[in-house]
Amino acid sequence: MQIVVLNHTEVERLLPMSECVEVMAEALTALSSGHMHQPLRMVVRPPDAAGLMGLMPAYRAGERAVYGLKAVCVFPGNTAQGKDAHQGSVMLFSGATGELLALLNASAITAIRTGAVSAVATRLLAREGAGDLAIIGTGVQARSHLAAMACVRPIRRVRVASRAPAHARAFADEQAPQYRFPIEPAASAEAALRGADIIVTATTAAEPIVQCDWVAPGAHINAVGSSIPTTRELDTATIAAAGLFVDRRDSTLNEAGDYLFAMREGAIGPDHIRAEVGELLLGAKTGRRSPDEITLFKSLGLAVEDLAAAEYVYRKAHEQGAGTWVEF
Repeated sequence: MQIVVLNHTEVERLLPMSECVEVMAEALTALSSGHMHQPLRMVVRPPDAAGLMGLMPAYRAGERAVYGLKAVCVFPGNTAQGKDAHQGSVMLFSGATGELLALLNASAITAIRTGAVSAVATRLLAREGAGDLAIIGTGVQARSHLAAMACVRPIRRVRVASRAPAHARAFADEQAPQYRFPIEPAASAEAALRGADIIVTATTAAEPIVQCDWVAPGAHINAVGSSIPTTRELDTATIAAAGLFVDRRDSTLNEAGDYLFAMREGAIGPDHIRAEVGELLLGAKTGRRSPDEITLFKSLGLAVEDLAAAEYVYRKAHEQGAGTWVEF
């Protein structure tokens, strides 16, 4: 049989952000309605290693049943070398025979689908006219989230902050020619956040970089950077003050440092999670309650998102003859 191998460039071409937003909306709906299955991710974290490995399996039922597995290494030090911190592959398997169908670049899948999921949450939760965007971080996810936010809200201006001011300036210079709105470097996270009505945190920070006093009433936050129990980007006061929405409850309760720190400090409990994004899409739960409410989407990244993105890219590759097809 043949499998298709799709590299970073090919995945980017076949998975434009605007299309991925709709693919992720469908995947999150399928997850919350019970048509997709995934266990918690398995993380291999040796004490003396420079990075970790995550194994993320998922399954979609139906006439075209399919398994997916993302094997990804996360090496935070890569950013200093100009490389993505996420390295690995997404594998797609037939749900009928178990045969391998495709091998896709995981860095590209992760970057695009993560931004697209935040776009789905922002479309549901941010105020209709929200357009003052703050981005904390200047890496791969900052770039993908800039594109994603522009898909779902009329962005008026962007302020970007980084621990290294030179990185914020470089980000603004690099990205500004691609958009019609101004992109400005901010002197600090606080300077970027004040007055913003859409916020993206996409950092490798272990300790909070967002304080509740800096967040404007009515803002919507996409907290993206931390996906493990031992790190967080938001302080406890921000978590407690916000209406909390998640990609998946079980994952949040076990894996989300932003949630777990606030819970251990006694500020919140499991009932603080208002809904999964899929439940909002199904109409089973309600989102924003008032114009002044702070809403928060805690993104962890799910295997079902990788599966849905890989399946979509695989179908397009088959239709277009894209990628490298090899006997396996």
